[in-house]
Amino acid sequence: MNQEQYLKKRMGFWSLTALSLGGIIGSSWLFGPWAAAKLAGPAAIMSWALGAIAITLIALIYAELGRVKPETGGLGRYPLYSNGKMLATVTSYSIWLGYCATAPVESAGVIQYANQFWPGLYDLTTEQLTTTGILASTVLMVFFVVFNYFGVKLFAITNTVITTIKFVVPVLTIIAFFMTGFHAENFTSQGFAPYGIGAGLSAILTSGIFFAYTGFGNVVMMSGEVVNPRRNIPLALITSLVVAAILYVLLQIVFIGAVPPEMLVNGWSGIKFDSPFANLALMANMVWLSWIITADAMVSPTGSALTYTAGTSRHVFGMAKSGFLPAFFGTINKRFGVPTRALALNFFIGLLFLFPLKSWTAIVAIVGAIGIFKYASACVTVMVFRKVGLTKDKGLPGMHIIAPAAFVFATLLIYWTNWSRVHLAITGLIIGIVAYLITHFIKKYSSIEILGGIYLVIYILLLVLMSYLGDFGGNGIIPEPFMSIVTAILGFIFYNFAVYNGVWYMRKKGNIEELQESISNLK
Repeated sequence: MNQEQYLKKRMGFWSLTALSLGGIIGSSWLFGPWAAAKLAGPAAIMSWALGAIAITLIALIYAELGRVKPETGGLGRYPLYSNGKMLATVTSYSIWLGYCATAPVESAGVIQYANQFWPGLYDLTTEQLTTTGILASTVLMVFFVVFNYFGVKLFAITNTVITTIKFVVPVLTIIAFFMTGFHAENFTSQGFAPYGIGAGLSAILTSGIFFAYTGFGNVVMMSGEVVNPRRNIPLALITSLVVAAILYVLLQIVFIGAVPPEMLVNGWSGIKFDSPFANLALMANMVWLSWIITADAMVSPTGSALTYTAGTSRHVFGMAKSGFLPAFFGTINKRFGVPTRALALNFFIGLLFLFPLKSWTAIVAIVGAIGIFKYASACVTVMVFRKVGLTKDKGLPGMHIIAPAAFVFATLLIYWTNWSRVHLAITGLIIGIVAYLITHFIKKYSSIEILGGIYLVIYILLLVLMSYLGDFGGNGIIPEPFMSIVTAILGFIFYNFAVYNGVWYMRKKGNIEELQESISNLK
């Protein structure tokens, strides 16, 4: 029996927008501007703006995919249709692990701020949670699961309220710092880009910027539970990302202006805070704001974690449908209309991030580096769907420009990130490919399941070569900006090859008519 019949279609534009903003405005507003400023100085403003452009292009791609075939767990399902099991397996597992890490990220952020009230939860010397702090984070993660257990309607209503509340505090923080304790000289005293433009580009993936914006993916994860998805999905995605981009750029500006000039003696990399905005509020004699920010530090990460807990459970549901996980996890609780077994599984996977890494910054560094790969595949899928005739009148204007631009941008983001951060993500992808190949031969899948996603293997090799030749942790054989130009050109050429690879797969697989029928049956 099709388990999707038990999902409740109760999410409209406002709840979807709140869902997206709820994932975007979490612990990143509390820590991201500080982490980005340490890496790039005032150039971090540019990092947030570029990150917003890149993620908006990607979101528009998912908006079209959601219009064409709204499906719960869609982030992992779409590559299966366009390029087969190998690509879908690797993409699905990278999405899953990245999303499972979010609940421990947010719970760690809550507990770190709570250390101000209950000392002993966080060790400032090691910058890690203590044993007591880890246990407290675990309890908080249990709450995320239990809350989502009781269904999408309760989740949608409550998340809208939480998002509204936690949106007010960053806005209040921006206004307060602009009016009090703003040091304009900070933007030039060390230079706008004290560590070079390259540091600002690298910060997009490694300081929590890209991690912050990817909260929009929860909308795609829950697209099977949306009323009028062809209208509400793209509208909610665009609205939430525009609002979030403006908010984060302004937060970065006020953070840079709020740092006391005397703290910059050792440069931006020398600034040290445990609760960045709350600490700055105290330094500016705004005790009232410090208390409000600290209180919001309990609400914002919690609201974000609730959205990710919901979205990740839908991704596991999609993986089970695709055969990447046992069918046991693809069951919907008939009473509450949620995949409760998936919720439980994700909780235990999240603990595997929390227990060894023990801090917000350590987990975010891993998540940011692997996150970009999962979105590159969607750039290919959206155009494959168009070329085989699935999109018809459901497409968005300009997608023939948006999709390749997003793929090129994603390729550049990977290249711009220091190789020391990227190589772990690429190693993980290679392990995923090897794991799939083992399964492939055990289950005796058709060879087209490998050939359909062969572009991923070539893409990884291309990225390794570009990183080796470039200045971002490589040997600098080809200097900047020439290597970035070469990377962009190669990314565009490779994008067209990847689309061709997908079109070939779908025609060879013969799944186009089946998809057309399922799309035509959508209400």
